[in-house]
Amino acid sequence: MLKFGGNANVYKCSFCGKTDDQVNKLVAGPNGVYICDECIRLCGEILENDEQESETLNAENLPKPKTICSILDEYIIGQDEAKKTLSVAVYNHYKRIGQKKNKKNDIELQKSNILMIGPTGSGKTLLAQTLAKILQVPLAIVDANSLTEAGYVGEDVEDILMALIQSANGDLMKAERGIIYIDEIDKIARKSGMTRDISGEGVQQALLKILEGAKVNVQLPGNNHHPMAEVVSLDTKNILFICGGAFNDLDKVIEKRTQGTALGFGAAVKSKNEKDIGKILKEVLPDDLLADGLIPEFVGRLPIIVTLDALDEDSLVNILTKPKNALVKQYQKLMEMDGAKLIFESEALKLIAREAIQRKTGARGLRSILERIMRNVMFEVPSVGGKTVCTITKEDVLYNQEPKLKLDAKRGKITS
Repeated sequence: MLKFGGNANVYKCSFCGKTDDQVNKLVAGPNGVYICDECIRLCGEILENDEQESETLNAENLPKPKTICSILDEYIIGQDEAKKTLSVAVYNHYKRIGQKKNKKNDIELQKSNILMIGPTGSGKTLLAQTLAKILQVPLAIVDANSLTEAGYVGEDVEDILMALIQSANGDLMKAERGIIYIDEIDKIARKSGMTRDISGEGVQQALLKILEGAKVNVQLPGNNHHPMAEVVSLDTKNILFICGGAFNDLDKVIEKRTQGTALGFGAAVKSKNEKDIGKILKEVLPDDLLADGLIPEFVGRLPIIVTLDALDEDSLVNILTKPKNALVKQYQKLMEMDGAKLIFESEALKLIAREAIQRKTGARGLRSILERIMRNVMFEVPSVGGKTVCTITKEDVLYNQEPKLKLDAKRGKITS
């Protein structure tokens, strides 16, 4: 019997500490342990959530590789081999999580993290974002450039896990089944000649533990209600890590291995623009990544290597117009909301794609080009009465001139 408040005998919940007069029901257990109705209800909700989570990870409910790939096709143009490889990889990963071990000596399936290699703007980040959307799991995107060894200015590798917990709205169970995408992973390659490489090999070493799978203590930031930072334990064994990088000099490493060093007057000399970089990268082997500055232990924890092709003019035009979230469709929708119609001439789209290639930004640079073209149009249209029509011509793109607006003659004056 627990005594509180002088002579009165007061019973309290052994879990939340509330007394019997603060709750509706207090259930007695062995050895003087009690639990209140509120804690019983909370335990029931936790168990129910656990069951729901396990159901979503069953192989029956998991999208099959063909389904995953077909949804990726709706958002990503080209990169067919990469989409197929990723579809199989994520399916196997989440099938592994959902497996039920019925036998004591059942085979243990190991986790297979993914390395994506491709030029800037080839769709690496978009692929990771779309996969997380398809699987309905939290996603954290971090830049390897900002990572440093613990104790130095910059982000520690534990901050990556904190970002995933925040993406899961604090739900640790969801976070432990999420995806972490680390961009610019080639920027933490080992740098020779440095006495203390705090953003290179040291970061690779620090990442090994969470890539493999371990329970890591993560310190969450405090807030006004709880100024003291909370420390939680996160198990990374079921988190899928996808690393992406351009690896700009990797093609040279591969060529050196596959062709040797060609010397003399008969040696063929090609510029980077003349090479089919995507075709060369498909020949990549783990040894090539080691030669490019990644350490063996790090490469070993990224067994699935996916290579992406550089986007040509036709691919960029298709990216502008065909996906569900195509930029042209987005701008047309914004104009439509103001009662306007937006038209792009085909030659204008080709010039926009060509400019992105010249900037060497791939699909990533398309939005900034369109923002420049559309800025004045989107400034004027909301204030113009009537049915507005705007046509983006090749001259508008080529000479960097303002697109012309026209109004329906029945509703307002025609402007040019």
